[in-house]
Amino acid sequence: MTPVLLAVNAGSATLKFRTYSRDGRHLRLHGVIDRFGSPQASLRVTEADGTLLAERGLPAGDRAAAVAAILEQLRAHGEEVTGVAHRVVHGGELFSEPVRITPAVREALEGFVPLAPLHQPVSLGVIDAFANLAPPLPQAACFDTAFHAHQPQVASRFAIARHWHDQGVRRYGFHGLSYGSIARQLPAVGLGDARVVVCHLGSGASACALRQGVSIASSMGFSALDGLMMGTRPGALDAEVVLYWMEHEGMSIDEVRRELYKHSGLLGVSGISADMRDLLGCDVPAALEAVDLFCYRAAKEIAALATAMEGLDAVVFTAGIGERSPEVRARILARLAWLGFTVEPSANLANAQCISAADSRRSAWVLQTDEEGEMARLAAPLLAL
Repeated sequence: MTPVLLAVNAGSATLKFRTYSRDGRHLRLHGVIDRFGSPQASLRVTEADGTLLAERGLPAGDRAAAVAAILEQLRAHGEEVTGVAHRVVHGGELFSEPVRITPAVREALEGFVPLAPLHQPVSLGVIDAFANLAPPLPQAACFDTAFHAHQPQVASRFAIARHWHDQGVRRYGFHGLSYGSIARQLPAVGLGDARVVVCHLGSGASACALRQGVSIASSMGFSALDGLMMGTRPGALDAEVVLYWMEHEGMSIDEVRRELYKHSGLLGVSGISADMRDLLGCDVPAALEAVDLFCYRAAKEIAALATAMEGLDAVVFTAGIGERSPEVRARILARLAWLGFTVEPSANLANAQCISAADSRRSAWVLQTDEEGEMARLAAPLLAL
């Protein structure tokens, strides 16, 4: 059996996992559980080169059974997990670095559930499943908030009474593992010292201002709702809208939360789909409006983040939409033409690494994010203890 480090990225509907050499540097296997936690869940495992190794349904609908299936499948392929790195969305102000999970850390992470009500419980459930199935197995938490922990205070504060800020009501920022992965790639494309806005565009979407690879400001705030328009989340929203729903429509907190997390964004505006691919192929006016609003909001946020850095040298697109949608990238950059962005159409259509024209005053890039690889690299020293 080959000892491996397992990186787990658990979402509400999908669990992605990868195995690495124990130092976290060499990828071995990819895996995904679709419809995670449902009776229709399915497991797929491939080699690093994409060769299919296994694909099957899972017999039970609970998440613990899914975790057991992962360990069983990896053992069938000759891999023995010696440590697990988890993506945890919220680390609050307590955790600005990855941490090995102890009972005290697990208890502290529970305290952040109100700040990430849809994401944090899923991560904790997976952590508990590994602890119950393989108690000796060391586990580490890698936080999406940690990358932004050292932003200037002016970027993290809301304009509310000081005592609320002191109680932790502030901007945290998310998608930090993705931004850390991109920051690590910037020197190789000549942007190590540059002022860069990275756009993580997927079902969840955000943007981050990086100066010399360090987070200066980000679009997301207290929760993963703020900032850019997303698949089913609205992004920035006047707080009075929520009060209106509660006061005049009689909506409960649970109903408001469902509206904000599940029925807004691309799905809410289009009334058709939360998937950008579906909307780009649709000529229904509401679908066209949803795509246009998504691109408008992204361009607007890029310009705002340029202010936070007092300038802008480049834009980087990453994640599902950012890496694979030439049309969305072209629309966003067209709105930023006044800043000096000119797209090279053929490069953009090919999803090339550099998509700006030779005479563009500022450059535009497409870089692949690697959240699991970032987790493995960060957690390896902790799990080797």
